[in-house]
Amino acid sequence: MVKFDVILQSLLVTTLGEHKVRGIVNVERAAKDGAEIGGHPLSGHVDFRSAIIEISEQEGNCRVRIELPKKWQKYVFPKGYIAINGASLTVSEVCKESGYFEVWLIPETRRMTTFEEKEPGASVNIEIERGIQVVVDTIQTTLEENLGKLYPLIEQLLQANNIDLNALVNSKLALSQTTQS
Repeated sequence: MVKFDVILQSLLVTTLGEHKVRGIVNVERAAKDGAEIGGHPLSGHVDFRSAIIEISEQEGNCRVRIELPKKWQKYVFPKGYIAINGASLTVSEVCKESGYFEVWLIPETRRMTTFEEKEPGASVNIEIERGIQVVVDTIQTTLEENLGKLYPLIEQLLQANNIDLNALVNSKLALSQTTQS
């Protein structure tokens, strides 16, 4: 048995308050400086919790659809990565209109985590990759500061022409991330 101290902020933001004594959680050791990272670099700081909408299995792989609140949609895009209950996963699909994103779990991820115990309606912890947050927020702030009162008008013009500025920025970020990998 392992014991942890948990602060109030962690209980408010994460699913930890939902666990029972002797419950099982995903735990991963911190990366050592200079050590090879076998996944995506994430900080381990949960941004919000969300609900699993649907789970489906296909040929030993598992697709998980998770609610994506509007506040966080600008940071999530296909081929980007996200942490769910501490496991770093690649986003396969995003539907902003319906408010969800999807990931696929390979058999090894299912074996090494607690995802097998999850059902639709269960809450999961979500961490957005910090680099993406910084870039998206910096671009948005820079546009707002430099364009001033024109920014809302440009947003309206883009919307009227069915152009999603966040999707456009995110697709450039995803392309940049892919070429760096």
